Amino acid sequence: MLASNKLNAMNRPVDEPPLSGEVELDAAVARVEREFGRLFARIRVGWREAAITVHPDLQPLGYQVLVSVVGGEATTASAIVERLRTDKSTVSRHVRQLTELGLVESVRDPEDRRARRLVATELAQERVAKARAAYEGRMGERLRTWTAADLDHFAELLNAMGS
Repeated sequence: MLASNKLNAMNRPVDEPPLSGEVELDAAVARVEREFGRLFARIRVGWREAAITVHPDLQPLGYQVLVSVVGGEATTASAIVERLRTDKSTVSRHVRQLTELGLVESVRDPEDRRARRLVATELAQERVAKARAAYEGRMGERLRTWTAADLDHFAELLNAMGS
């Protein structure tokens, strides 16, 4: 009988049964993927609610653009593109909307007069603070049921996942 040349995800021949440890690991990975899906869905809902808190016409990605500007993590369109891993036209559209809503201003960069920086208005800072307070209150309620050691371990695992 000829062995199959096809390999499964574990780089084992398809016709060869997986080892019991591999089955356990595959099941654990599937559970983590499901839970990440559920968590991301909750996060998207939170972003949508936060965006509406800032302005009823603001979309969740627009909220993320605004948060990047308010927090100082990204104050140029190219920095926002890099931070949010999205395309430039999408960021430009959201920056234009944020400017029209009076939430962001484009100013000359004092270090490079040719460049422009995005600055959050006072209105934006107030509304983002309000949106964050509601979100962080809900998140805080859940996380405060954990021990500090569990939270530290969770943060380490998330950091390792992102590395």
